[in-house]
Order: sequence, then C-alpha cells, then structure tokens
Amino acid sequence: MCGIFGVISASERDVDRALVRSLTIALLRFSETRGREAVGIAVHDGERIDVLKQGGSVTDFLANPGLHALLDGALDRYDARRAAGGGTALAIAGHSRLATNGAQSNVDNNQPVITRGAVALHNGIVVNDQRIVAKYPQIVRQGELDSEILAGLLRAKLDEHGDLAVATRATFAELEGSASIAMLFDDLDAMLLATNTGSLFQLTAANGQVMAFASERFILQRVLEDTALAAQLGDCHLEQIRAGHALAVNLKGMRRHAFALAGSADAPPAGPDFAPNGHHVEIIDQSPRAENLQRCTKCILPATYPFVGFDEQGVCHYCRTWKSIAPKGEQALFDAVEPYRSKDGSPDVIVAFSGGRDSSYGLHYVKTVLGMNPVAFTYDWGMVTDLARRNQARICGKLGVEHIIRSADITAKRRYVRKNIEAWLKKPELGMVTLLMAGDKEFYAHARQLRTETGIKLVLFCAGNMIEDAPYKTGLMGVPQDDHGNTLTGMTLRNKVGMLWYFAKNYARNPAYLNESLVDTANAFYQTFMVKDDFLYLYHYLPWREDLIVNTIRDEYDWEVATDTNTTWRIGDGTAPFYNYIYQTIEGFSEDEVMLANMVREGHIDRPEALRRAADYGRPRWPSIREYAGLIGFSAEEALQVINAAPKLY
Repeated sequence: MCGIFGVISASERDVDRALVRSLTIALLRFSETRGREAVGIAVHDGERIDVLKQGGSVTDFLANPGLHALLDGALDRYDARRAAGGGTALAIAGHSRLATNGAQSNVDNNQPVITRGAVALHNGIVVNDQRIVAKYPQIVRQGELDSEILAGLLRAKLDEHGDLAVATRATFAELEGSASIAMLFDDLDAMLLATNTGSLFQLTAANGQVMAFASERFILQRVLEDTALAAQLGDCHLEQIRAGHALAVNLKGMRRHAFALAGSADAPPAGPDFAPNGHHVEIIDQSPRAENLQRCTKCILPATYPFVGFDEQGVCHYCRTWKSIAPKGEQALFDAVEPYRSKDGSPDVIVAFSGGRDSSYGLHYVKTVLGMNPVAFTYDWGMVTDLARRNQARICGKLGVEHIIRSADITAKRRYVRKNIEAWLKKPELGMVTLLMAGDKEFYAHARQLRTETGIKLVLFCAGNMIEDAPYKTGLMGVPQDDHGNTLTGMTLRNKVGMLWYFAKNYARNPAYLNESLVDTANAFYQTFMVKDDFLYLYHYLPWREDLIVNTIRDEYDWEVATDTNTTWRIGDGTAPFYNYIYQTIEGFSEDEVMLANMVREGHIDRPEALRRAADYGRPRWPSIREYAGLIGFSAEEALQVINAAPKLY
C-alpha cells in the first residue's frame, strides 16, 4: 500500500532548519518501498500550503529541482515569519504511491489531493466512495481517487460541525474500507493524523518541538539509525497511533489532541484550537499540468508543439500559415481512374485496407460510387488489431470484395519493436518514438509487388488527408515539416537528411538501438521517403468529412468502435494507444489533438468542441496498452513508470 509521512517543527533553533530538510528527504527515501508509481509533498509554512506531485518514483522526485525550490522557499518564509514573531509551526506531509485506482499520468490521481480547502494524503482503499459521492453533491470529483472522496467528506463534515475531532469521527463512521490519513486545511492551523488500521507511527523529539510520522515503524527506526539525524533529534519517543484513533496537532504551540474515532454523537470535541479560525492560507499546487499549457487562441495547439510560434495575439504559426485544403474534386477522381476500368468485371484496382475508418469508407466508395471492382490489400505486421480484422471482414463480406493479406514474420517484427522499446526506455527521447511504427512501412513494397502479381496497375491508398497530417513527429526531431501534401516521398532532401542526422545522433547516444531491427528500420525509411511514389491517394480528390465517413461505415456495415476510447482514429492500430500515451504524458498532447486543431482550421468543428474532444480522447487506453505490452513482450508497469517519470515538456 501507499506510504504517508511527514514532519512538524515549531522549534526556534536555527539548527532545526537543516534538520527539517534532512528529515523530510530521509522520510521520502525510506518511504519509497511503500510505492514507486507516484510521489508528492505538501508544505504548510504558516503563510501558504505548497503542493508538488509527479508520476514516478521517489528517486525521480528527489532529482526534480522543483522539490528543492519548494522546500527552500517554505523554509525561507517560515524563518521570516518566525523572525517577525509568527508562531505557526512548519508542517510537511508526503506520499509515495502504489497505484490502486486512477492513472498516475493524470496529476489529479496522485497525492496530496486538494479538495475544498483541504490537502489530504491517504493510505488505504475506501470501497464505498461512489455511494459517498452520490450522497454528498458538494463533493465534486476531479480525478479517480477514493482518497479525494475521503478528503471531500471530511471537509464537508468539518464545515458542518466546526470541530476537527467531531468531523473526523463522523467521517470514519461513514467509511467502508481502510484509511490512514494526514490532512492540512486552509482555515485551520492543525494537522490531522487518523487511522482505522494502525498504519501510522509518530516519533517525537525530547523537547516536543519536532515530530515525524510514517506509515511503518520501520521507517522511523531507520531515521533513528541514521547517526546524523539521531544526533540532531536527541532522545526520541516512538509510538503507534493505534487502530481506531487519531491525533490532531495544533500548529500554534504544538498542542496535541488524541481521540478515538468511535464514540457517541456527544463525544467531546477537540475544542477551539481545532476549529476553523477564519484565517485562510492559500493552497498552491505547483505540479506541472498539461491542461495549464498555453494554447493557440485560434486552434488548440499547446506551447509544447514543435515550432508552434505564437504571435502577439496568441495565434500559432500553423494557423497563420494554414492553406485551406482544396481537393481536386470527384470528377478529377473519375477521370484519373477511367483508364484503369476493366471492361469485363475483373478486378481493376488494389485498395490498401487497414480496417480503419478512412480505408473502410474508401473501399465502400470505390465499390459503390466509382463502380470499380476492387481487391482489398492488408499488410499484417503484427499490430493489426482484432477489431480491425472484424471490421475488414464485415466490409469485404458485404461488398463481395476479395481480401488479400500479406503477413510479415510477426514474431520477428514484434521482437524488433520490443528491442526498440527497451532501448527507448533506457533514454526516453520523443523523436525516437517513430521507430515503434517503422515495422509497417513494408506495405508500400508489398503493394508494388501485388501490382505485379495480379496485373492490376492501379493502387489506391485511402490517405492524403491533410487534416490527419502530423508534422510534430518530424518536429520532435528538430526538422520542420515542409509542404509535401501528406505524401512523405515529397519531403525535401534537406529534411530527409535532417531526419537521418537526428537518428544517427541518437543511435550514437543510445547504442541499445543498434540491434537486429536496424535493417528493418532502414528499409522502412527507404520505402517511406526514398522510393518514388506512384500511387493514387483518395483524399487528394475527395474532401475528408469525419461525420460522413464514420456515419456511413457505422450505418452501412455496423463498423465496430473501440470500447476504451471515443475516438475513431487509428483504433485498428495496436501501437497507437502506447505511443499516444507517451506523447500525451511527456509533451501534453496526442496526435488526436493535432487532428482536432486541423479540423478547427477547416471549420469542421469549433474550438470549444475541439478542447472537449481533446480532453476525452487524451485519456489513457489502459486495456489496449496492456494488450500491446503483452503482444510485444514487455512489462507495461515498468514502461509506464519510466514514461511517467520522464522529464515533461511543460
């Protein structure tokens, strides 16, 4: 289970400034064994409560300069208040998380949680949190944590009763499950420690002016075994806060009030020292949040987007240089395919068919509108999802279209991906994420080969849609994408060389990329960017309309959507949930957001709708991520821990 810990100091000795800092760092380190998936800290210096939290381990957190700046700032303000005669103690509480519910990539799912003027840290599982939310409409959920509901309930009870002991008893009387908590408040100079399991221990210095607490006795014993800390603390008293009991510590004078959690309605209150006093301190959450990113005022691209370049009005470079999409038109498409039409009903066009929304609609259009006789072609490199296969079967079956599948050595392809994932996790670098998609690029070569084998000269790709263009992938390599019409062979030689130079540098920095996938990756680059493109692209001719495409295939073919997301883009690609999680977590946006920004520019949707969809589509697709990890053969939990701890661009 998670670990909670903290320090309270009202000492006026200068030496205890260093002690508080050292003790906090030691408790952070010693509590890491309780959870390595996220960590956070709250510091009440009498003037304000600062909060900082992040995904990843305590080790990663200790390397964050923001943590040390927060501690130093709080200690400086505490010293200033003490010099001016202020008497409020310095209170610090921290949390090391073993995730039980709620993704640690979402900062609202990590602790400390902040709700309605309370800052809470919780170890345990509340099993009736849904019923509590339904009963108390004033508790508004921000994340997915049961801890947030516990804190909201206690805050509501404090507002109702005006006494911390009474509120705590009333809260625990309604809880089902386990809970050991530490809480601070914006209008109450006190820290609350309470447990119904006994998973809280306190260590008090002989002078009574410094105390520490932790989820395990062993953690505090390790503090006492540290020679330097023990020397500064002097004689100490270590005891358990027993199951079913609580301790409230007043931050003005360090007066303590211990009480039982069970008791009658007329059990004694804690008294005026433990009641809201009308004085409010500000709670400041310094945790980095993608939702706080500056965004283009016209579309929705965030400040972390490569080469985004906001002007004085906050409009991004891409909006300022956007050229309205002008497809060649349906008649031009009819003219382009006319020379290839068969006269006897034999197959006359090969349609690349992933089973995704664009190719599904494209196959429908070629058969029912163009009136041609297509052969559908799929290259399965091991990441075509079962959902995509079912959709392929639906559409080919109803249209009566032959479906040719070319399969790679899937075992080898997945092994290549695994080795590149393992290399990437050693040294996360966003521009190198594209290596995870390199394995499918042989579909270009197979399309050319199939043309030779069948004698069908026309190959049509249901692509070329600039709304789905994603220039950030080359942008993350430091290469500004030029106007290539969403046909990658059209990229300038300068940019191709820039990409190769980027890859060469990262291969040199991370030799783990020099594995057996290298030849396959080189071939992918060659097929994608170097071989002359002689295919026909459907959306160079037709306007792309998401509503028309999705409604048609849903209505006509009962096209299946994913159960773990509301987006319909790339749901047939097993890799997309994983790489989009990387992008969303580290840079604060996914490829769906890029598409939505382009839809705003083209007038398909307005900006508020794009923001709403971006928040929806950006949610992690946990079932798909874990399925991908299982297929490739790596630990999803280990990978997620690295991704969550990686430095953010925001």
